[in-house]
Amino acid sequence: MFFRWDWLRPQLTAPIVPTLGPIHPDALTAGIFEDVLRAADTGGFLPYDKDRRWGGEKNEKVLREDVVHQPEHTLVPTLTQHGRGAVKVFVYGPRDSIVEEAAELAAKLASVHDVAGARVVRPLGPDTVHPRGTRIQLKDFTTDPCPAPDGPVRPVTDWPTAVQETFAPFAKAMAADGLAFLHTQMQAGRCGPVLTAVIEDRIVGAIGPMEIQPDAIGRPQLMPQYFAVLPETRGQGLGRILWRAAMHWGQSHGAAYQLLQTEIGGPSDRLCQTEGLTSLGFTHTTPA
Repeated sequence: MFFRWDWLRPQLTAPIVPTLGPIHPDALTAGIFEDVLRAADTGGFLPYDKDRRWGGEKNEKVLREDVVHQPEHTLVPTLTQHGRGAVKVFVYGPRDSIVEEAAELAAKLASVHDVAGARVVRPLGPDTVHPRGTRIQLKDFTTDPCPAPDGPVRPVTDWPTAVQETFAPFAKAMAADGLAFLHTQMQAGRCGPVLTAVIEDRIVGAIGPMEIQPDAIGRPQLMPQYFAVLPETRGQGLGRILWRAAMHWGQSHGAAYQLLQTEIGGPSDRLCQTEGLTSLGFTHTTPA
């Protein structure tokens, strides 16, 4: 075992694991950190990695020889070659001065690996005052019912053909939210159902794909979705209807929970807060 749990556990203010993202607190163990080190050697996906559903190769790996693991803090650098490439250093520890050390390490490793980006990722606890970045949120399907909402929402394949054909221009318009990528996966038949909202026979919102996979301890997890509503149709409650339809789908198909990351203060963040999700903490990413 490389990681000492008695050192690392007190440093985990939020359940974020390098290369994997948010992890359910019940599954957060030293074993998961050991797993990402082993995956760095093989270059493959871990069985519970949410990105494995897209196929291909894992884009991000831990630079295991450069990990700093000490009683008071831990730094875990990762490398991605996607695009112009980037090094991210995940900072675990209470002292602000650690961020400077992490920034120096990120800049050094970005130079060594000849990539353009160098960033520091710092998980922060749920009691953080005036947080920035993203919020980690938990939807627990075992506590309350998630009834199906009333509204013009169906899986895209349940609409008439003419309506289905409006998904392509919708996806193109919302490419910045990942809908163009989702559309390519849909066309290739490589993803689960996508729920869509329709106004006047035109798709104006979507959430998906709807898929469930076991997490690191075998609990069924509803995977993160792409989620977008056309700007000109916002303010009519379509986002909330889509969200509730997705939660109904997840609960009725046996998911135990879902984890999400939302931009603090953004529309999805406000929606999740009003829907009663539990905040598990935050992540703040800064350039090195």
